[in-house]
Amino acid sequence: MDKKIKVASLFCGVGGICKGFDNAGAEVIWSNDSDKNACITYRENFDANVVEKKIEDIKEEDIPEVDIITFGFPCTSFSVAGYKKGFEDENTGHLFFEALRIIRHIKPKAILLENVKNLVGHDKGKTFRIIREALQDTGYHLKHKVLNTAEYANIPQNRERIFVVGFLDQESSVNFKFPEPVELTTKIEEITKPHEKKDNKYYYKENSKYYDMLSKEVINRDTLYQLRRVYVRENKSKLSPTLTANMGTGGHNVPLLLDDYGIRKLTPNETFALQGFPLDYKLPTDMANCHLYKQAGNAVTVTVAEKIAIQMLKVI
Repeated sequence: MDKKIKVASLFCGVGGICKGFDNAGAEVIWSNDSDKNACITYRENFDANVVEKKIEDIKEEDIPEVDIITFGFPCTSFSVAGYKKGFEDENTGHLFFEALRIIRHIKPKAILLENVKNLVGHDKGKTFRIIREALQDTGYHLKHKVLNTAEYANIPQNRERIFVVGFLDQESSVNFKFPEPVELTTKIEEITKPHEKKDNKYYYKENSKYYDMLSKEVINRDTLYQLRRVYVRENKSKLSPTLTANMGTGGHNVPLLLDDYGIRKLTPNETFALQGFPLDYKLPTDMANCHLYKQAGNAVTVTVAEKIAIQMLKVI
């Protein structure tokens, strides 16, 4: 039997990339995240030890030798929805360089970086150039591509993310091909199952100040809506809007739908399903929904990660 490719995952969150690599046949042997609640969810689903620490506090020598390091460092600094400060953001802008410190020490055969699409154009391309040059100076031959979950995972979510793949071996880089797009056949209602009654807490009641506005606007069953405090936005593409971490703040950013029983928010399980997590993925029952929504919004779509992992494993 072939020896399994070993993977370490920085900023692992609830394990979107890890699950993708698991599905592809690799073995995630080490992972790290500083978010306490994300680590709780991660431990429910993985045998691999997750080190609950800030990356600044992790010593390079404490990480085992691996073949691949993955990292989707926090992207609020580069997001269109964020402040777009990039490396000037002292809270998160330095995290790429912390990951680089570890990569330079471990020198894995390959790396995978995931971030928001806006990373490419941030600061007129300067930010991405710095990242690219730093990884190339470390010895990696790079390829990058923006992939949309709706186009590459057969999951009805409009989610564009940049993936950067790097190999120490130039031939591996030459031979690596990003996955091909696939036809989107999965419909939103296959995930939301509108004929099934959900818990009452997800439904808008008549005493809600938004009820009248929602009743007038939320009329189609085959798409999702967003409540923007003063108006309701319909996603006419019949796709879920991009799930974001701020779904966990105030509840206004959780997509809405009309089912047989009324107007309601997506459940946390549905948001995880829209990120490609399997139906048996365990969500802690005693954890507040706001944390689970945030975790889903922060995650990497499992199916996209799996397809990239398969292509990486082919050439290593």
